[in-house]
Amino acid sequence: MNTQTRSSELAANALTILASALEAGDSQALTKYLSVMSRFRAYSWNNCLLISLQRPTATRVAGFHTWLKLGRHVRKGEKGIAILAPVLFRPANSQQQEAEADQPSSFPLQRVVAFRTAYVFDVAQTEGEILPEFASVNGDPAEKIDSLKAFVCSRGILLDYDSGIAPALGVSRGGSITLLPGLAAAQEFSTLAHECAHELLHRNERRPQTNKTIRETEAEAVAFVVCQAIGLDTNTAAADYIKLYNGDKATLSNSLQFIQSTAIDMLTALGVDANPVPGEEA
Repeated sequence: MNTQTRSSELAANALTILASALEAGDSQALTKYLSVMSRFRAYSWNNCLLISLQRPTATRVAGFHTWLKLGRHVRKGEKGIAILAPVLFRPANSQQQEAEADQPSSFPLQRVVAFRTAYVFDVAQTEGEILPEFASVNGDPAEKIDSLKAFVCSRGILLDYDSGIAPALGVSRGGSITLLPGLAAAQEFSTLAHECAHELLHRNERRPQTNKTIRETEAEAVAFVVCQAIGLDTNTAAADYIKLYNGDKATLSNSLQFIQSTAIDMLTALGVDANPVPGEEA
């Protein structure tokens, strides 16, 4: 079996496993996956899924040789985490074209032509030099709440507060978000992230392609990833909305892509780095 076939099977099997778990009502399967997504934002949703299924507790991963460059080595007997690595193609005459033009080409010199199976290892599988720790918010969004509000406004979405929406904590109306006043800072942040996700994902031409359950799952998943990424404690994601999978793996695949891209947009606006190990984005 060649590496391209192996990588295709890995991706298909991972999606099937998650779909089956969701169909069986296993909300923890989605929660584990979203937790991995929050930690590996530089990785594709597919690779996050592969990591979550093979080593859901992973915090930082890198290839064997990258760990050596960082002063650490993989312990003997440790099993690698299989992910998909892009195979890049660079036209043979591209360097000559650049030289003749005396400036970088205006078109991409590399493109992905296939994927191969590659193996990475979690930091817990290695020994050696101590790596620097990432800063975390530890339960308080601090200035991130103001940054999220600014992001909402930058997208042309009106934000206001109204006690009349109770018992709802927040409402998305298409072009506006209303929050319940007096929420604790962490709850306000999480609710705003949820409603912002609705605005970005479900107030457009895509809405007819979804149902209420899928919309709520996606919005809660985005909020979960964003909250986890800035250090907030949350255990609500997927607890009530576990039927993201409705028998169509293509729908599940699309949802995971939308969840990741929307969460990354928010986190970028919040100034949260993807924090990959250098050279190990995929």
